[in-house]
This record gives sequence, C-alpha cells and structure tokens, in this order.
Amino acid sequence: MKKLRVRTWFVLFFALLLTAGMCILVGMYFVQGSQWAAFSANSHLYTNGRIATGSVTDRNGILLYDGETGDYAEDKTIRTATLHAVGDEYGNIMSGAKLLFRQYMASYDPITGVGTGGNRVALTIDAELNAAAYKALDGRSGTVAVYNYATGEILCMVSSPAFDPYDSEAVLAAVNEGDHRYDGVYLNHFLSATFTPGSTFKVVTTAAAIDKLNALEDFSFTCTGSIDIGGTTITCPSVHGEVDLKDALANSCNCAYAQLALELGGETLEQYAKSAGLLDPVKVNGLSSAAGSYTVTNAAGYLGWSGVGQYNDLVNPCAELVLMGCIAGEGSAKNPTLLKSVTSDLGLPAAIISSSDVSIGWKASTCREIKALMRNNVTDHYGQSQFGDLAVCAKSGTAEVGSDAAPHAWFVGFIDDPDHPYAFVVLVENGGWGSTVAGGIAAQVLNQLCAED
Repeated sequence: MKKLRVRTWFVLFFALLLTAGMCILVGMYFVQGSQWAAFSANSHLYTNGRIATGSVTDRNGILLYDGETGDYAEDKTIRTATLHAVGDEYGNIMSGAKLLFRQYMASYDPITGVGTGGNRVALTIDAELNAAAYKALDGRSGTVAVYNYATGEILCMVSSPAFDPYDSEAVLAAVNEGDHRYDGVYLNHFLSATFTPGSTFKVVTTAAAIDKLNALEDFSFTCTGSIDIGGTTITCPSVHGEVDLKDALANSCNCAYAQLALELGGETLEQYAKSAGLLDPVKVNGLSSAAGSYTVTNAAGYLGWSGVGQYNDLVNPCAELVLMGCIAGEGSAKNPTLLKSVTSDLGLPAAIISSSDVSIGWKASTCREIKALMRNNVTDHYGQSQFGDLAVCAKSGTAEVGSDAAPHAWFVGFIDDPDHPYAFVVLVENGGWGSTVAGGIAAQVLNQLCAED
C-alpha cells in the first residue's frame, strides 16, 4: 500500500511537470511563434536565402522592397539611400528591415500558421528625405539622421558608402577583392560605429561646468590661441580673447574648454558622458547601437583634450541623436524607432507598435540652459539664414583624427519647436570644417523636411 502511494505521487508529479511544460511551450508558441516561423531555414518564407514574403515601405507608402518578387524601389537614388534601412540582397547589412523585421514580414498566425501573402511593414523613414540626404553627402562617407523626439520616429537614416542593392553581387566581389571604395559599406555608420566627437562633446563639458562650477555666472577666460597644460599645447583655430561660457561654446574655444576640463576632472566628465547616454548602447527595435567610450586620465594635457572631445573620446551618432532629443525635451524624449506599422494583406493591423521614453541624468534646468546656449550658437555664429525661420539649436564639431587625415565634420542639434520636434546628427568622415560642411547638409535636410509639414 505504501509503495502504491509513493508511485501515485510520482505519477502525479510527472503529470504536473508535463502539464507545466506543455503550458510553457504553448505560451512560447504564441509569444515567439512569429520569430520561429521567420527562421532562415524555413523554406516557406525563403527562396535561395531571400525572404520571399511580405513587403517594406516608407512612411508614405513608397515601396522599398517586395519579398515575393525581390524588387526594390523604382528610383535608384532611393534604393541606394535606403540601403541600410532595408538591407542588401545577401543579408550582410544587419540593420536592414529584411533581417530586423522579418518576423513581421511573414504573414503568421498562431492558429493558421504562415500565410502566403505576407504583411506590409511600414518604416518610419521618409524615402525622399533619405534621397535628399544621400545626395547632400555627395559620395562622402558618413551618416545623416533625423528623428522626431516627441514620437521616436526616425525620419532619415542614411549611411555612406552605400550602393544600389541590385548591384549586391558586384559589390560583394569588390569587397572581397579589397576595393577601398567600399570600405565599411555593410556597416550602418549611424547605428554600428563610433567616432571621435570633436567639439560636439563640449555639450557634455558644458553641462558639467554649469552644475559643478556655476560656470554660467563665474567662468571667464582669456584665449590667446593656445594654452600649455602639463607640457601639452592645446590650440584654438583663432585667438578668441576674453570669453565667458556662452562665448566659449559659440566660438568653440578649445583653450577655455581644456581649462574647464582641468577644473572638473576626468571622473566628473566620465560621469556626465555616461549620464548623457553616450557610453552605453541605444536600443533601436531590439538592435543595439555601438557603445561610446571616455578614458579617465590623470595626465593634465590629455584631460584637457578629452574635455574638448579629442584624446580617446568616442561616440556613436545614434547616441548623439538621442542626447539632442533629450536636451530638447529638457531631460527626456522618445526612444528612436524604425517601425511605424505592420498591416496584413487585408489592411488590418498585424502587430502592436509601442514607443518608450528615454531619459538622461541631467537636470531640466541644465538642459534649458544648454538649449539657450545652442540656440545662441546658431544665431550668433553659424548663421540663422541658412535655416530660414526654424529655431535650430546646434553644436558643430571638427574632430581631429590624425595628422595625415582631414578632420571629421559634425553638426548635431534639434529644432526647439513643438510643431517641428526634430533632432538631427550629421557626420562627414574626413569632411573638414563641421559648421560649414556638416552644417550645410543639416540645413538642406531640415529645410526640406519642414517644408513638407
């Protein structure tokens, strides 16, 4: 009798274990079934390694990719400009919708399984705006991105070098042969790369100086064109004379900011860079951007250069973009997204799209003060006329990357207007002067975008 009771308990235990396992499996099937169905070995969805179902469009319905036919956009410039948002023929671009959203492209239902028509995935990007940004880059390596910091929608995401996806086979052969024209062509420079930030990092140093040194009230510096710190000479492109914090940022005075860095210390600058989100990856629809870095040093000269945005400083353009959105939002903004909607072939919603908030660890008052300083940069230094009536707040950067190479040109910022809540980042690798080269591209893209609103 005792043995029977023990056996009964064993049977009940294993029955409960089996039931629990089945419940977990069914739950995972309903939650993750679409991802399982989109697995690359599923012959119902793929033909010769190409997803053969669903389609990808821009926010305005322009077809960017048809899974059934394998066709891309009709316009060659749009095909090239949206390459890193859509993906290439062989799946070498990891940020493309063909890989990133393949589970949405499949017309999958947990009851009926995989359908034949597929879903339409609408991206947040504006294809024509991307084409304009790509033309503005004019064949130079770099990235241009714009996002709505109130909704999180990425409207423009261009990475260069790029290529017509119909030329995927020829480009792959050229890459394998070491053709330098295609160096980094499969890398999304907006999401997956880091660069020396140059003077765009002065926004971080400014935030720390406002909070820790009361620099808006107390800071004054006389720039003679160079300063010796710990045996290291830090130079400015010109002699700025006596400057306060407002003038120092507008003139991008390296000497003044090196002095601020020395007073703040490396640990404080690292803390502010981290709280700004520049040292951690940004999550965009499950894809993590590259993480930036800041090296704390006790060497005074290197510390001075680090506060200027040189030394070992590295930032990711997507993280810069989010920081700009959060400054505009006085500490918070929406996290960037590339996915606008997913609809079935009947036009019905096929997925729930949600957005999340992102915050930086800066005080709202500090963000407001930086916003005013960045607005002054445009009106006092960069020139408001190129932006028309747009209330653009910006910081340029000319990042030195070696004695034999031209500097990277940066221009980052946002429009301080609830009717045009757009943050932007422009990077032209080895492009030269930030405010003119990258700033000119930003002006073209922003004017076109806001003319459409």
